Amino acid sequence: MAFIAPSILAADFANLQRDVEMLNESEADYIHVDIMDGMFVPNISFGFPVCEAINRYATKLLDVHLMIEQPDRYLEKFRDAGAAILTVHYEACPHLHRTVQLIRELGVLPSVALNPHTPVEMLSEILPDLSQVLIMSVNPGFGGQKFIENTYRKIYKLNCMREELGLDFKIEVDGGVNNDNARFLVENGADVLVAGSFVFNSTNPLETIAELRKN
Repeated sequence: MAFIAPSILAADFANLQRDVEMLNESEADYIHVDIMDGMFVPNISFGFPVCEAINRYATKLLDVHLMIEQPDRYLEKFRDAGAAILTVHYEACPHLHRTVQLIRELGVLPSVALNPHTPVEMLSEILPDLSQVLIMSVNPGFGGQKFIENTYRKIYKLNCMREELGLDFKIEVDGGVNNDNARFLVENGADVLVAGSFVFNSTNPLETIAELRKN
């Protein structure tokens, strides 16, 4: 059974409290919070005030995904804004080990994301320090993109590395996740499925989350 992390980026921001409370009542495990700075990715989402507002009403853990340059500058602020899991991008962190250790020192679970072009082998030296690895199945920056098929192979390879090393970090997938590919993602080793527009644009988000969770 998969963990589900609906992406609040796809919510109705004119009714943010309502949508957070809907997720509270759902079978979702986390609320995925996408932070974009317009520099690392070609889009700007929101920052600390919105994250704090989400946390004020959320009863689910906040899974905060930092698609930003120099994330070390803001780790403590996002911890204070409610992050239980903090994901930084491998591509944005020249001193990744130091960044991961800082996240742990802040009392938050460290997670590292890989863009579609980045091989999973690039994390081989730091996997024992991670609670989660996020595989991007679209190019980061915008919701509603088409799923990249090579993602299955990357997840499978990462799962093999996890088993060979005897580790227990979670494998999360973000981008284009729906009922057509969820089962194959889980079969290849994914533990956590991030879904944004697929959940919030559905006629019944509660049922959609419940169906995804069955995979």
